Amino acid sequence: MRINNAPWMRPVTIRLQCGLERSFGGAYDALDFLENEWPLRNGEPYDRAVKTCCGALNGAIPSIIAREAFVAACLEADMPAVLAPRKAMRQPTSGSSRTTRYTAN
Repeated sequence: MRINNAPWMRPVTIRLQCGLERSFGGAYDALDFLENEWPLRNGEPYDRAVKTCCGALNGAIPSIIAREAFVAACLEADMPAVLAPRKAMRQPTSGSSRTTRYTAN
């Protein structure tokens, strides 16, 4: 019985073979996809992803291990992970609003 989702600290977004993107927030979502929508139901990365997601849901395996196994299986099935752009650092709001330009002399 699945007790919880075994959430990941950072969701995994993959690009499906049709070009659409889909995000997974934890082992439960990943396992559901692996069992019901996976295009290739064979191979070591697929088997490892299924086993580690089940283990994470049962509390026997850390969820980060299941996340990594899921990403590896996605790569094997030609569904690469999509990296989210890093958030730009915000400029301090105190002080002058002018930007300072440095030039090399």
